[in-house]
Amino acid sequence: MRFRLTPRETSFYDMFAASADNIVTGSKLLMELLGADSATRTEIAERMRAAEHAGDDATHAIFHQLNSSFITPFDREDIYSLAGSLDDIMDYMEEAVDLVVLYNVEELPKGVEQQIEVLARAAELTAEAMPNLRTMSNLTEYWIEVNRLENQADQIHRRLLAQLFNGKYDAIEVLKLKQIVDVLEEAADAFEHVANTVETIAVKES
Repeated sequence: MRFRLTPRETSFYDMFAASADNIVTGSKLLMELLGADSATRTEIAERMRAAEHAGDDATHAIFHQLNSSFITPFDREDIYSLAGSLDDIMDYMEEAVDLVVLYNVEELPKGVEQQIEVLARAAELTAEAMPNLRTMSNLTEYWIEVNRLENQADQIHRRLLAQLFNGKYDAIEVLKLKQIVDVLEEAADAFEHVANTVETIAVKES
C-alpha cells in the first residue's frame, strides 16, 4: 500500500460497511418472500421499502462526506462508484419485491429461489469484504467469488427465461415474471460492479 503523509477521512469505511450490512438485511427479506402468502408479502414489501430508504440515507451520507472531505481514503470517483453500486443493489432488490406484490404473483417460477440464494451469498461476501477496505487485505478471493456468482446468476437467468417462454404461461404472466427475474439479474450485475470497483481500488492502492 502506498505510504501517505497526509491524514485521511476514515469514516467512509464505516459507512460502506453499514451500507453492505443493510444489503444483507434486504437479501434476507428476499429469502422471506419465497413461499410467503400475499398478506405476508405485503408486510415484507413494507420492510424492504424501509431498508431501501435506509440504503438511500447511507448513500447520501457517503456523498455528503465526500463533498466535505479534503482528503479521502482512495480516489473520489471510486468512492462515488462504490457507493452508487451498493445503492443500486438495494434498489433492484426492493423493486423485485414490490413487483411481486403489485403484480399479485401467486407463484414464482421454479429457479427464482436459486437467483435469490446467489444474491444472498453475494450480500454476505460483500458485507464481509467492506471492512477490509481499511487495510486492503483479504479482498482477492472476494471479487473472484462474486464474479463467479454473477456468472452463475447469468446461467440461472437464462434457464428461467427458457422456462417462461416454454408455453406454460400466458403472455401477460410471462411479461410480469420476466420483469421480476430481469430485475433480480440486475441486482446480481450490481454486486459484480461493486466487486469490480473494489478490485480497481485495491490495484490503485497496492
